[in-house]
Amino acid sequence: MTADVEQLEFQAEARQLLDLMIHSVYSNKDAFLRELISNASDALDKLRFEALQNKDWDVDTSDLHIELEVDKQARTLTVRDNGIGMTRDEVVSLIGTLARSGTAELRRKLQEAKDSAAAEELIGQFGVGFYSTFMVADKVELLTRKAGTRGGTRWVSTGDGTYTVESVDDAPQGTAVTLHLKPVDTDDDLHDYTSEWKLRELVKKYSDFISWPIRMQVERRTPGKDGGEDQVTVETQTLNSMKALWARPKDEVSEEEYKEFYKHISHAWDEPLEVITMKGEGTFEYQALLFIPSHAPFDLFHRDAKTGLALYVKRVFVTGDCEQLIPRYLRFVKGVVDAEDVSLNVSRELLQQDRQLTAIRRRLTKKVLSTIKSMQSERPDDYRTFWSQFGAVVKEGLMSDADNRDTLLRICSFASTHSDEQLTTLPEYVERMKEGQDKIYFATGQSREQLLKSPHLEAFKAKGYEVLLLTDPVDELWTGTVIDFDGKPLQSVAKGEVDLDTEEEKKAHEAEREEQQREFGDLLSWLKDVLSDHVKEVRLSTRLTESPACLITDNFGITPALARMYRASGQVVPVGKRILELNPKHPLVKGLQQAHANRGEDDTPLRETAELLYGTALLAEGDIPEDPARFAGLLADRLARTV
Repeated sequence: MTADVEQLEFQAEARQLLDLMIHSVYSNKDAFLRELISNASDALDKLRFEALQNKDWDVDTSDLHIELEVDKQARTLTVRDNGIGMTRDEVVSLIGTLARSGTAELRRKLQEAKDSAAAEELIGQFGVGFYSTFMVADKVELLTRKAGTRGGTRWVSTGDGTYTVESVDDAPQGTAVTLHLKPVDTDDDLHDYTSEWKLRELVKKYSDFISWPIRMQVERRTPGKDGGEDQVTVETQTLNSMKALWARPKDEVSEEEYKEFYKHISHAWDEPLEVITMKGEGTFEYQALLFIPSHAPFDLFHRDAKTGLALYVKRVFVTGDCEQLIPRYLRFVKGVVDAEDVSLNVSRELLQQDRQLTAIRRRLTKKVLSTIKSMQSERPDDYRTFWSQFGAVVKEGLMSDADNRDTLLRICSFASTHSDEQLTTLPEYVERMKEGQDKIYFATGQSREQLLKSPHLEAFKAKGYEVLLLTDPVDELWTGTVIDFDGKPLQSVAKGEVDLDTEEEKKAHEAEREEQQREFGDLLSWLKDVLSDHVKEVRLSTRLTESPACLITDNFGITPALARMYRASGQVVPVGKRILELNPKHPLVKGLQQAHANRGEDDTPLRETAELLYGTALLAEGDIPEDPARFAGLLADRLARTV
């Protein structure tokens, strides 16, 4: 052994997480064994793939397996694999530091979790399964050697905020995690994890489907002859069946087996909302087992989150996150694809161009979407759960997947002015369209409450027209891509001109509007000049019934919200001027007209009123004036005069 020993402190977030893990109460502390076996399985998968990629690599792959070793007297349990292993730097990086984003969120949720079931789900969801070992152990030792290297590393911690790392010469290939178990009588929920029957039970329940043998040495006693001492023999037994679930007929797999397999591949604790099995025959042969989760992972919208499906070729693991198998807008789907003809020797880059994977991706996508559509019509409660968790992600496909856009539009649900509680689909909206209505109207904003108060909706409310209320950030994007649905154009209530009058109403109001145009014409021209830095046009409105003014974007213009999104992502976009619409029947607008007609040489107060009118139009749609301090000063001055 070398003297190269370091004592290091856990990263601050990891230290706080350890404290929560150790002192939080979980009804199912068995979580730790599933996590350790899953990690060992991943290490064996990686070694197998690397060995197939590099035929000259001098590593032993003759008997890849996972081993459980028990020492009852010392009360230790070791989970050992002869997989890829880790270097010293990898040990410090992967275990001593929680580099993953979202750790602070995990700590908050663990502290807020009111019951053990809610707390359990968080272990896998945040990818911190290794730390669950401290729920059952007073001390954890890890011995590892990276395959293809000589020196090994020993890592030891008691979960007190520090750990030691030392280099060793005699470490075998792979990783061994030894748990110094807590006394059973210290916790009513703590099982005896040195018990053979308990370990068998846990492996059968959680890890029976692991494709590598999970072995354990067991003692067998046979009675001695003629009353002599019992004979004790030790034999090595394989605890799991190693049957690939995706290769078995669906009616031969229990619901519990599917649930445990889902938890294994997704490193999550929720139960799947839907199980999808597929078998492709003919030109491209493959088998697939996919899952739609019931809860969104914390990193669903993180750019650096790993996405994709596990890819096997003839039962040989290739990669755990093949992004080429599923479009990004379905990144929440978990599962396995086992193909027959994809070359194992191709690089990750070439995999992206593989036409077989492209064909499989197309079929998987259609199957997932058809499954969601069936869920929507046959199991509305499950569909509502799905949409609440993943709806915002699915809508990303409206921009990127033109081939499946119609299907996507039909499975999408939206809030609308039709109901305060129930979402609506586009087919349902079309069925309710008023006679003579030829457009699907929508509004985008930050919240339903804000949109319902928007001046843009006033005429639609008065006429009884239904408006979709779109509040996800992605709605600003896809509504600029999707032109229509079933031949009905999509129209923003905040864009272009709106005239909801029937032909008879237009004729009845024609004279009135002509008179209003003559009456307010000079004011409109003057306001356009005064507010020329902000607006391109000032006109009378047909969409306002209560508010004095609102701001409108051209039909093909970029909304302020969309412009902010582009700027936040580092893109420079031209910010076009908008149109100010006035309500000719509002007292403020009428008063402004009279003041304009009677203005003197000094029209500064009138110009300030115009600025205030423009600023209130911005505030009404949830925006802020370009110069908030000036707006506040003008408003305060005007209020002071009225006191």
